[in-house]
Amino acid sequence: MSALSPPTEIVILSDEYTEYQQALQRLAPASELIVTSASDDPGTVDVHTTAIMLADPHLAATIVDKCSALKWLQLGWAGVTPLLRAQNRSYTLTGVKGVFDMQMREYVFSYLLYFSRNIAGFQKAAESAENKWYKPEHTYLKGKTLGVLGAGSIASALAPVAQVFGMKLVGLRKSGHPHPGFNDMYDNTQLQEFARQCDYLVSLLPDTPHTRGLLDKTLFNALPENAVLINAGRGNALVQQDLLDALEEGQLQAAVLDVFEQEPLPDTHPFWLHPDIHVTQHTAATSIPADIAKLFYDNLQRYRQGQALQHAIDFEKGY
Repeated sequence: MSALSPPTEIVILSDEYTEYQQALQRLAPASELIVTSASDDPGTVDVHTTAIMLADPHLAATIVDKCSALKWLQLGWAGVTPLLRAQNRSYTLTGVKGVFDMQMREYVFSYLLYFSRNIAGFQKAAESAENKWYKPEHTYLKGKTLGVLGAGSIASALAPVAQVFGMKLVGLRKSGHPHPGFNDMYDNTQLQEFARQCDYLVSLLPDTPHTRGLLDKTLFNALPENAVLINAGRGNALVQQDLLDALEEGQLQAAVLDVFEQEPLPDTHPFWLHPDIHVTQHTAATSIPADIAKLFYDNLQRYRQGQALQHAIDFEKGY
């Protein structure tokens, strides 16, 4: 596209539309980009003329089937499930990649250190009435195995930290193809072999028919005793009752849960009060508008030049 080409018109549909608009104004001159509408109300979108939209998935899903002119939809979050359920697939859907690495690293290793060094045990000792100098049991991350279900781009961010701590990093992905930074990689047929190694198991699974209910009794029984589960992928990967049973039977030491089938998690849900479950309210890796805007702007350059867009979602695969 030549330098004299007209600016590209886009619509922003997001709970954080103001932040997105401000970020794009800092990135893109008016000669390149014009925001024709910015709102958190799907009713403000002209479904007959909107060709490009930067949107939160849950808002876009309410109108995408009516968007007859839509060519490209950039997501503001990692989750694509609401749009996979829609009928309209005659546009390019691009996801969010490469912006959650730092956040996921901090999240995962915060809890790995919390459990390995038994921080709760030391706090309990400090709060006891007597014998405070009693040394609680604790372990080290060195020599332990961290397993990742859904070993894709975000999982790669864990590799350098695992190496620093002297951990073995193993992963499971559909293809089973090796991935940089991982000591071993397994495919879906090797789930039991993979699980038997994992002192700490992190799920970063997407929402697909093959991943729903994967975190179940069979998987938990294959894990080493006192393993810790961290689910920061999708809530429907977890069979909730199987988790409660595994904790009750002592098969699992603890679970850190960031995502749930129903969100917000109801105040009366048993997870809130369970002593071995840590709920983190879907905060493991949140979307920062400035980061998403930069990703969108980089793709906009490709769009204006007629190039293929990066991070396109395969509607059939779900990622």
